[in-house]
Amino acid sequence: MTELFTAEHDDLRDAIRRFVTTELRPNATAWEDARWFPDDVFRRAGALGFLGLKYPVELGGQGGDYLHDAVWAEELARCGSAGVAAGLGAHTGIATPPIWKFGTPAQHERYLAPAIRGETITALGITEPDAGSDVASLRTRATRVDGGWTVNGAKTFITNGVRADVIVTAVRTSGTTGHDGISFLLVDTDQPGVQASKLQKLGWHASDTAEIAFDDAFVPEENLLGPLDEGFRLIMANFQWERLLMALGAVSAMQAAYEKTVAYARERNAFGRPLTGFQALRHKLADIYTTIHAGRCVTYDALARFIADGNAVQEVTMAKLITQRASFDVMDACLQIHGGAGYMKEYEIERMARDARLGPIGGGTDEIMREILTKTLGL
Repeated sequence: MTELFTAEHDDLRDAIRRFVTTELRPNATAWEDARWFPDDVFRRAGALGFLGLKYPVELGGQGGDYLHDAVWAEELARCGSAGVAAGLGAHTGIATPPIWKFGTPAQHERYLAPAIRGETITALGITEPDAGSDVASLRTRATRVDGGWTVNGAKTFITNGVRADVIVTAVRTSGTTGHDGISFLLVDTDQPGVQASKLQKLGWHASDTAEIAFDDAFVPEENLLGPLDEGFRLIMANFQWERLLMALGAVSAMQAAYEKTVAYARERNAFGRPLTGFQALRHKLADIYTTIHAGRCVTYDALARFIADGNAVQEVTMAKLITQRASFDVMDACLQIHGGAGYMKEYEIERMARDARLGPIGGGTDEIMREILTKTLGL
């Protein structure tokens, strides 16, 4: 499966890893403590070309493919803060893709091009307090007015929601429930009708996760993204890639935790020998490595099928399902091997365990993944 990646992708991996190692990882702990990372990180990543890897050159992108974005997701997971990875990843992986796929040339110039440069920051607004997995129940409503719409309602758990310049927002434009009647609007946040409140979380501390309140927020006519009342199609269009990115990130994070734990076990002595001198611990490390390899194989298989025809729902769903819970279990096992040190902030394993817990929830819960699988299996 590693044959998926060419020498060009390998060169990109080296460049991203240098960026992660020299500019992100050294600041990870400070940004976690601050529960924020600077907006300048977006601008720096944009200047290096990392925010537009799969986007057209004429818009400032690199003209690459989904595999370039896959490398970005894998390497970001090594930055030492899932919050930083989430903020950058949400911008490139879930918020800007709908603008790219469904936007008009004017929307590309106004919203996508500056986002690729890192000059503006984007967020995707779908989840609501009463509409998470059940997207058809979303209630945020856009009402027609002269020149556009006014939006009223609320979104929650929105990554980059506090800092976003524009929110790619799912709204109800007709009806009261169901998949029909949903549209997407590009909502500018620099107006009194949009208020963001930062949420406190178990993990991902450096990222801003927000609840957004819309109170007669105005959206001009030209900010309709895609066809009116066909927004559910837009929601579904990016789910496969979002879930693949989560699987890729989880496998990479597990690998980083494994490497950290092996290094610790070789240096830490107990009863006159290193921890790796104990059979039980060696076997535990072998189990962890096997879990990582299995997750990578399933994920790369799904990636290859997605690249081949853009549709690999069953394989992508399995990859997301198997890697997210596995990542949390691996982090917990690595923490256990660290013993008391693993519970301490200094060693970062406790952070990795907290950060991994979102995986079985975000991007579609484990339960939703299983329900999708039963449908693909005809059960």
